[in-house]
Amino acid sequence: MKAISLERKEKKKKVTYDRWGLYFIIPFFVVYFLFTLIPQLLTIFYSFFEYYRKTVGVYIGPNFIGFQNYVNLFKPIDSSGTIDILKYFGNTTIMWIVGALPQFLIALILAVMFTSTRLNVKGQGFFKTVFYLPNVIMASAFSLLIFQVFGRVGPINQIIVMNGGNTVDFLRQKTSVRALIAMTNFVMWFGNTTIVLMAGIQGIDESLFESARIDGASSFKVFKDITMPLLKPIFIYCFITSMIGGLQMFDVPQILTAGQGTPDFTSKTIVMFINEVLRAKDYGKSGAISMILFIITGILSLIVYKITNKD
Repeated sequence: MKAISLERKEKKKKVTYDRWGLYFIIPFFVVYFLFTLIPQLLTIFYSFFEYYRKTVGVYIGPNFIGFQNYVNLFKPIDSSGTIDILKYFGNTTIMWIVGALPQFLIALILAVMFTSTRLNVKGQGFFKTVFYLPNVIMASAFSLLIFQVFGRVGPINQIIVMNGGNTVDFLRQKTSVRALIAMTNFVMWFGNTTIVLMAGIQGIDESLFESARIDGASSFKVFKDITMPLLKPIFIYCFITSMIGGLQMFDVPQILTAGQGTPDFTSKTIVMFINEVLRAKDYGKSGAISMILFIITGILSLIVYKITNKD
């Protein structure tokens, strides 16, 4: 009996830290539950209801209408036959693709170049900082800078006029506005993609590269047969996160076009559309658009994952 009591006392004296991990992650779950999960569930809930502000202080609903909000989004609202949600989704996709293609191409080239033992580029820490710096700057500040540079009285137009040309309204032309939005997103994000891809390449066993070089493989063959196959999981991660961010594009086109999506709504994104509907206090319609965006993002991510991992 005495031995048992001594054993119990020793157990009481022992300090266990098993629960401390749970204590540290509780704040995350509390914040996530209050500010992310509940709003998400309310978005899904209100997407099935007619709930909007008719006049100041007067609201209609919430009245359950099933999938009517979703159906209405795919109906033309005027005689032109244009369906807004499809038009804005098309705008978003085009601007993301135009910015993402050079982003991945240049990021991949830089990542391979800076991790090459043959080139042995010096000052990698400095270059990483320079590449990543645009990502640290707020998108709103970066967009405002582009707005000032390419505005009617900006330095670009001043250079054009000084050389005998006419003022170009870059922010009122379909091609130039889309190009500026894509360029801004490219400059902001290519550094982040470069660093992630560099980390992925550095995680590949160096002996594989050495063996290939001993066998006389060219740099391109090493890249094609060793680097890219082993880098594919990281590349897929970068691609899917870029696609999700691209579909959620908002701040850059919002500032460059003053929220108008000029010209003729050709640079208006689907999140700008959600923001517009939400400012009109139509909670049912905005919830339906958000759910459609969520479903589209999930489907596209699954398609990309399946296609790139079919081997």
